[in-house]
Amino acid sequence: MSVATTILGASGYSGQETLDRVLAHPGLELVALGSDSLAGSPASVLDPRLNGSLPAFVANNEALAAGAELVFCCLEHERAAALEPPADAVVVDLSGAHRLDAALYPEWYGFEHPAAGSLGAWSYAIPELFPPDGPLIANPGCYATAVLLALAPLVDSIDPVGIVVDAKSGVSGAGRTLKASSHATSVLENVSPYKVGSHQHAPEIAQTLGFPVCFVPHLLPVKRGLLATCYVTATADLRDALDAAYAASPAVTVLAEGLAPELSRVQGTDGAEIGVFTDRSTGTGIVVCALDNLGKGAAGQAVQNANLALGLPETAGLRLSGVLV
Repeated sequence: MSVATTILGASGYSGQETLDRVLAHPGLELVALGSDSLAGSPASVLDPRLNGSLPAFVANNEALAAGAELVFCCLEHERAAALEPPADAVVVDLSGAHRLDAALYPEWYGFEHPAAGSLGAWSYAIPELFPPDGPLIANPGCYATAVLLALAPLVDSIDPVGIVVDAKSGVSGAGRTLKASSHATSVLENVSPYKVGSHQHAPEIAQTLGFPVCFVPHLLPVKRGLLATCYVTATADLRDALDAAYAASPAVTVLAEGLAPELSRVQGTDGAEIGVFTDRSTGTGIVVCALDNLGKGAAGQAVQNANLALGLPETAGLRLSGVLV
């Protein structure tokens, strides 16, 4: 039996990437495609490779009411915050609407959370670190996923004071909505920091680790991919802790000594690479994590979380094999 599946906000980048994985998943059956902007249009308007075998787009509220057993929510943050999850359905929210304590939303997302009392029902889930607990799942942010994969296994092996994270992401991390900062003339031949000291993934990282880090994101002139370089003071062996954390992981690889993560190996995949180094001059520990911001940082992790919540094989529908050029 296939699990009836709905995607809300399917016309955005994370929605389209989720759709691609649902179509490749042996245990999921798409029953509704939600998009307010494309409602009434065939799926092929999103991509001509989507032929007439898929359901046409409907408004997001109609898609939510389609009776699916699994709902992927790829709506913008404030809209997702007002979502009323269907009874008896697994819901994976790819937005930031259910990741933080309610008191943090005005400062970091610019709105009062409309369903503050229900936030405790959502589990914040990175499968390798804290698998989903219950049917309502808050999928972590892309930057937060990379930083937490690098640092969460090390909380007992590093000094929590003075950690610096230098992170860089492709332009698709900003979403499909047009804005001046994502125009080609702003992105190409350029690398720029943004939301310095004020990125919404910073409190997500701090809330999960139990302490803040200095987090500075940058925009790369590439379509997709994310790399986070974390500078720490080690109090124990970093490699041992990371090897132990991911020894059985199908999606996270701790590279051999001397090898560095690269965007080109993770772009288009649902895996992550971690490299561990020590600066010879200062003794600073350096942990680097690379992943695809639309893969392990969004849609791939959402499907991985859904698989665990539904009791399906963890890697079903994921892109984890192959040698890309």
